[in-house]
This record gives sequence, structure tokens and C-alpha cells, in this order.
Amino acid sequence: MKHVLSVYVENQPGVLVRVASMFSRREFNIDSLSVGVTESPEFSRITVVVHGDSDFIEQIIKQLKKMPIVRAVQRLDSSIAAARGMTMIKVAANDDNRLDILKMAELFRAHVVDVQPTTLIFEITGDDEKVTAFTRLLKPYGILEVIRTGLIALERGENTITNFSKESEFYGKNLL
Repeated sequence: MKHVLSVYVENQPGVLVRVASMFSRREFNIDSLSVGVTESPEFSRITVVVHGDSDFIEQIIKQLKKMPIVRAVQRLDSSIAAARGMTMIKVAANDDNRLDILKMAELFRAHVVDVQPTTLIFEITGDDEKVTAFTRLLKPYGILEVIRTGLIALERGENTITNFSKESEFYGKNLL
């Protein structure tokens, strides 16, 4: 089963390497990894997507919480979170099929990033199912390249990841 973890960390050199190394040392496979500075420049947020059962995820969360640079860990279930990834797709295009491809992109709300005489590049954001469906429809035209970002996610509503911080009374409890 796919799990999305949000990890609130101190924004300092080497943090991403230390978190990723923790996964590697314990032979946890990362499906997706994304990191960026938060609203507070002294902190970064790492979004990690992994597959595994509940026991596996609980072990990961416990290991992350032990790390001094980690301030909070939150599991983001799809029912409580908004999650998105970005994909860029380069597809072969010519005068005969260009309009069909552009109409298809419009249906998926994909944005044209580049137009060349023989190619189009699209940017599409959304969940995996949306991106996969768009990619499947483009395949007959000739996909030349695809690149995806890591997933990013935020919990819906007023809760923030700082509710799960080490300074919070909830940090040690299994609220996830």
C-alpha cells in the first residue's frame, strides 16, 4: 500500500542526505522524494512516498522521529490530504495530429510548455491516475521523454505539520 509521509526538518546542509540514508540503511525503498523550504526559512519539508504495510510505516515513522534534525512527521492519508505531482511530457507532433494532441491536453488541463515543428512539451499536475491516463492517451502519438517530480501534499483543514512537532504534546502519540 502507498503511504505519503511529510517530514518537517531543520533547513541545513546535508539534511536530505541524512533522511534518505536512513531509508537506505534500513533497506526501505523510496518511490518518490520531494523537498523544499517552508513558510519558515529555518525549516524544510520532505515529502516521501513509500510502499508497505502498517507495521513497516510505523517503523519508518519511529526511525524518523529519533533523528535530531526531524521536528515532525505526519502520515498523509488521501482522505485527509491534497497531493499533487508535476510531470513534463515531450510528444512527437506534426501538422496532421497537433490539434488532436492539443485538444486532449486541454481536457486534462495540461499546459503547453514548448512548441517545435516536430514536438510538443506539456506540463501536467495532479495525482498519479490523472497523469497515467494522459500519458496513455499520448502514447500512440509517440512519447519521446517523460520526467516527474516527487509528490507534494498538505493536510486539508486547519491542522498543520507543526501539530505533530517534537514540541507538541501530540508528538509521541500515534495520531496517524
